[in-house]
Amino acid sequence: MSIEARRDVFQAIADPTRRQIISLIAQKPMNLNAIACNFEISRSGISQHIKILTECGIVFVRQEGRERICEAKLETLREVSNWVEQYRQFWNQKFNSLDNYLNKIQLSNKSIKKQHGKSNRKKGRLKNSP
Repeated sequence: MSIEARRDVFQAIADPTRRQIISLIAQKPMNLNAIACNFEISRSGISQHIKILTECGIVFVRQEGRERICEAKLETLREVSNWVEQYRQFWNQKFNSLDNYLNKIQLSNKSIKKQHGKSNRKKGRLKNSP
């Protein structure tokens, strides 16, 4: 199946039930019934979620006798990780720039207060001198 024909991995992880399914089978492969026991939805509902996860390449389903065993293929989530990473770097740069700017302002304000404090002390001495 080509990448264009598959569903988007972001679509798969957008649903909280599918994220829970991924978490479950990331720990150990499970059959559909075992997965369904963890949710308050029908087995056919779970099958639909598994179908979407399979189309995205996050889950691999293999037949063992009469059972369908679901395994997580977490390397597929690398696409999400890479996408998030680029924005993490972007925002880290923005926050670092903001931090530098705020430090600069803080130093500037301290400098102004020192100068203001010196001029007030000089004025105070002048007033108190004979």
